Amino acid sequence: MSFIKIYTDGGARGNPGPAAGGILIFDENDKLIKINAKYFGKMTNNQAEYEALLTAFRMIQVMDVKNAKCYLDSDLIVKQLTGIYKVKNPIIKRLKATLDKLAVQLGKVEYFHIRREENKFADKLVNIVLDAKEQRTANR
Repeated sequence: MSFIKIYTDGGARGNPGPAAGGILIFDENDKLIKINAKYFGKMTNNQAEYEALLTAFRMIQVMDVKNAKCYLDSDLIVKQLTGIYKVKNPIIKRLKATLDKLAVQLGKVEYFHIRREENKFADKLVNIVLDAKEQRTANR
């Protein structure tokens, strides 16, 4: 597989609060090949954004990927990942370091900021997970 496209979103209700991530992975022909939605526990929105991308990278480690194009609707995270902004938060620093190590193993990884409307499916996955978590909590 020459390259894949990864769409991720992370979100928390409350900041910090219950957090989740949504991941969609497409092949070079725009065919959906992997999808995931994951509950992360209590964390910030930014931490959830990083966790969603880490989840995606772990999902594709077993694939023969040479080029990954990553699409996120968080301009801040994209600027941190591309080195335009420095990361000061110690938790985010650790998450970024882990992500950077995985990116090197994958080959060429590029990060792109997209509008929220272009990432609506990953965002929907986040909200499905958080809605389900709230529902389970309310039913206890």
